[in-house]
Amino acid sequence: MALPGISRVRRQLPVSPWLFAAPGLLVISAFVLYPFVSTVVNSFTDRRTLIPGKFVGLANFRELLHDDMFWIGLRNSTLYVVGVVPLLVVLPLLLALLVQKNIPGITFFRSAFYTPVVASIVVVGLIWVWLLDDRGLVNALLETVGAGPVGFLSDQWLLLLSAMAVTVWKGLGYYMIIYLAALGNVPRELHEAAAVDGAGAVRRFLTVTVPAVRSTMVLVGALSSVAAFKVFSEVYLLAGPSGGPAGEDTTLVMLVQRTGTGLTGRVGYASAISVVVFAVTVALMLLVLRAGRKEDS
Repeated sequence: MALPGISRVRRQLPVSPWLFAAPGLLVISAFVLYPFVSTVVNSFTDRRTLIPGKFVGLANFRELLHDDMFWIGLRNSTLYVVGVVPLLVVLPLLLALLVQKNIPGITFFRSAFYTPVVASIVVVGLIWVWLLDDRGLVNALLETVGAGPVGFLSDQWLLLLSAMAVTVWKGLGYYMIIYLAALGNVPRELHEAAAVDGAGAVRRFLTVTVPAVRSTMVLVGALSSVAAFKVFSEVYLLAGPSGGPAGEDTTLVMLVQRTGTGLTGRVGYASAISVVVFAVTVALMLLVLRAGRKEDS
């Protein structure tokens, strides 16, 4: 015969996990689920900042097809993925291989490479603006050798490339740490066996290291793809609110911020752009993960 106290505890057990999960579920519901659902609903309305708006169906999405700024933003965000992701997949791996060795002073270099990750993006952006401005340090050095000033922040394509450089520089340390964790699980015996067979450093890297960390490379590719397509801070700080010359460096997230904020912000239209950004980022992740599964098979 079960004791009364034990039966009472058993009756409470099914409820207890929900009590522990309730704070986290409330936070996720308030700051993730509700904004997501609200954005999707608003994308089918003509809501403005101070006006609730009414249901307009697919009118916002049809307007996107004829909006030149939307296509400019989509182009720049896509180019950002193409230019940044390959570098953030390969360079952090090479950097991790360099700092993996236990030699005197290596801890300093690991910390130095990781410092940009923890630095404020606003501070980082201001530093790079100071470096790349027409009267900045880089142009001052170029003028000393007779190269003349280069419009890093005034030329459409140079500005976009400069923003990509900031993103790569700031993300190297973060993905380096991920690769370091993966490299720690690679058996040393595989490298030793390859060395005995006469494989050089490059061949060992291609035949031992890369296959061993392929799943991590897929993870880095997925994370960096999503982050690159949703880029905002780097381009905004270097190009300004206008998005560079004639707005030609505007990204999709910058377009969302510009369209949906202010007293007359078109919240419904900005929500439609946000839905497109969400759909593209999900598609990017699925493509990267599917490519990774094909490589594994």
